[in-house]
Amino acid sequence: MAGIVSGEATERVLHVGRDRPIRISTGHRILHHDGKCSRPHGHNYEIAVTVTGELTDEGWVVDKGEVTSIISEWDHRFLLEAGDPLVEAFEASGDDDAVVVLDAPPTAEVMSVELERRLAERLPETVSDVRVQVAETAELCGGSPL
Repeated sequence: MAGIVSGEATERVLHVGRDRPIRISTGHRILHHDGKCSRPHGHNYEIAVTVTGELTDEGWVVDKGEVTSIISEWDHRFLLEAGDPLVEAFEASGDDDAVVVLDAPPTAEVMSVELERRLAERLPETVSDVRVQVAETAELCGGSPL
């Protein structure tokens, strides 16, 4: 859409979850960690997303519902690194749809990278940048600057 506002550039930013984060409950473990994070456990994650792009004919960068639906795919799932024996255990129990397998340890930082990639792949071509922050606890937040 060229120039929705009297010929001016129309690239804009949409913040989703900045003041009221998107919340998901997700389990994980850090397989090769020496501490307690190597045990299966879960968190109530708080996620914020910034999407930059051209305004659509509807007058927005992207429908907020598209962003939240992609993130919700991880809600009440277990995130595991490829090669973790728990992946096979979930499959053997018939709960393979409850697992999201990542190529790296499922830390908040890796989660933010993976969510950025998934959002960028599935949002419209008018989107030029996606940034995600994932807060695992009140003390720990990983991701891109928003």
